[in-house]
Formats: sequence, C-alpha cells, structure tokens
Amino acid sequence: MLERHEIETFLALAEELHFGRTAERLGVTTGRISHVVKKLERRIGAPLFERTSRVVRLTPIGRRLADDLAPLAAQMDEAIRRAVEAGRGVTGRLRVAFLGEWTAPVLLKAVGLFAERHPDCEVDVHEVQLFNSRSSLLDGSIDILIASYPFDGMARGPALLSERRSLAVPAEHPLAHEESVSLEVLADHPVVQYPQVTSVEFKRDRTPDHTPSGRPVPKGPMGNTFSEMLSLVAMGRGVLPVGEHSRRYYPRPDVAYVPIHDAPPIERGLVWLETNTTARVREFVRAATDANRPAAAPSPRPHRAGGAGG
Repeated sequence: MLERHEIETFLALAEELHFGRTAERLGVTTGRISHVVKKLERRIGAPLFERTSRVVRLTPIGRRLADDLAPLAAQMDEAIRRAVEAGRGVTGRLRVAFLGEWTAPVLLKAVGLFAERHPDCEVDVHEVQLFNSRSSLLDGSIDILIASYPFDGMARGPALLSERRSLAVPAEHPLAHEESVSLEVLADHPVVQYPQVTSVEFKRDRTPDHTPSGRPVPKGPMGNTFSEMLSLVAMGRGVLPVGEHSRRYYPRPDVAYVPIHDAPPIERGLVWLETNTTARVREFVRAATDANRPAAAPSPRPHRAGGAGG
C-alpha cells in the first residue's frame, strides 16, 4: 500500500514535472521529493519518470499510474471533507436563489424546513435573472439555485416542479385565439431568443433551431430578462415558448399564452456547482425534496445534468 504522502508527492511531480516547483508546492526539500520517487520506483520495479538535467517526463508506466491514482486521491480528499463537515454539523451561511417568480414559493418551503432541521445555519435568499444566474453560481455569489432544467455543467437535484409549455404571442396575433398550437408553428414566426450567456442545451430545449419535422426556426431578437423577452413579444418582434405558469405569474394585457399540445413538460429543481457540494448544499437538497414531496421526483439523490430560464 502506498502512503498518503507518497501519493501526494508522486501526483504533484506528475503535474509539475519539476522537482523544485514540486518541493515548493509541498513545502519540502527537493531531496525529499527525489527520495520518495526513488522509493516508489523500487517498490514498483520500474522507472516512473525520465530525468535529465533539463527535463522531467513521465514514463508510460508513470503516466498510467498517475491516471489511475488521481481520481482515487480526489475521492479520498472528498471523503475526508465530508467526514469533517459531518463532525462539525451543518452550520455557517447558505446562499440560495430563485429564477422565475413561481419557483420562489417552492424555494421558501425548502428554506423553512431546512431552518427547522439546521437552526445553526443561516440562509440568505436572493433572486437572479437570466443573464446572471450561471455567473452567480460560478463566482460564489450564491450556493444553490432553483431554476429550469437543463442547466449545463452543473450538479442537479430531483425535479421539484413540472409544467406544460405554452407559446407567448402578441394579444392581437392570429394564434392568440387558438385552443392550442403545435411546435411546428415555430417555423412560421421569429422566436425571441434567450441571453447569450444562457447555456446551449437550455436554448436548444426552449428555442430550438428546428421543429420536430426538421423545419428551420427563424431567430428573433434577444432579451436579457424574462420580462424584457415578453415585451419583445408584445411589440410583435417574435413569439416565445414558455411554461404555462407564465400566464399566472406574468399576466399582461398585450400578451396571450396558447398551450403547446405536442411539447414535453418543463421541469425545475435545484442546481449548484459540483465542486461546491457541501454538507449544507446536500441537506438543503434533501429539505427541498421533503418539503415539496408531492411534486418531487421519488429519488432524493443528486446527480449531474446539464441551463437556466423561464
């Protein structure tokens, strides 16, 4: 069995490929790095690095060992971090946010239950917009967000909300008087676009490039917030697929909402940066699932997925 310091030394040198930088990084002497590497090579029975006066390179065996050990070391670090968090309990501050008016009540139910279970952890509630939802997670302004799926590149919890889709059109538009429409009508009208920072998979889900039959969908102007996008609709600049709850939470005399009868439902839930999967975040996901159980998916285990939006 390799000791922890041997693994750390080997992986650091495999990354730096420089004895001096590795020693500085680990706070030891270059002699210590050389000693550990030679000890490992004797144990394995083969060179792990090619060393000259100018360059340090991994041998094929060294590269394979580095590739095999790196994820195991990361798992060890994560296991220790989780144990430390569990020993300390859920304390500190958790910053949660919602995107879209009708997600706020679901989030607040989760906040209430979480506060009962973990009174020593303070919760701040914020609202984000389409243009800053992802950046707020990435820069640490918020820890966890309730938003629409898909949300590319983020960890996610179970779906907490589900709704059918509608098409937002100007109040005087010919489609405004239809009982329902098909996704195929998107090929006949410009579609208002989400902000440029919105993820690719989310845009593909909400404002696709083609209809189900393959007809191209013309692109309309882009809005920075959901209200701004609805204003573009009202001005006759395009139509916009939305969730059916927009009718209740964003009622406007100049916009009509027409059900789309052949589109899958929109799902919403919690998303967060995977590297920020702390005990606080995990417990909040559990509280949100329990607080909204009638509408939640059956499994409370978080998993990866890919957006943001309304």
